Amino acid sequence: QVHLAESGGGLVQAGGSLRLSCVASGGTFSNTAMGWFRLDAGYDREFVAAISASGARYYADSVEGRFTVSRDNDKNTAYLQMTSLKPEDTTIYYCAASQRNPYLTSETARGPIYYGSWGQGTQVTVSS
Repeated sequence: QVHLAESGGGLVQAGGSLRLSCVASGGTFSNTAMGWFRLDAGYDREFVAAISASGARYYADSVEGRFTVSRDNDKNTAYLQMTSLKPEDTTIYYCAASQRNPYLTSETARGPIYYGSWGQGTQVTVSS
């Protein structure tokens, strides 16, 4: 089981930027896929972005071009760089790890059920 700890959330004005970090402990990070999700209006986990163990990246349409997912295997850390933030990006963001599906497909990247470990979440608030 991988333990995940997120940081980097906060309050920012519309148009601003934030970078979320997710430090993983336990497991082999380089052979783990990392995903970012956020709570939607119905309190379900909505896919945001993911990065495969191979470095392949996947994005939700709503964040494509504004958010960038990356990883540093030496630091066991995944990042979500968020730019051009909008008020509708306001919610709690979670990182997730998949050791069973380290080489993601478009389907496995987007489905919360394919991730076995979750962080505690970090609040992002974008003011208008």
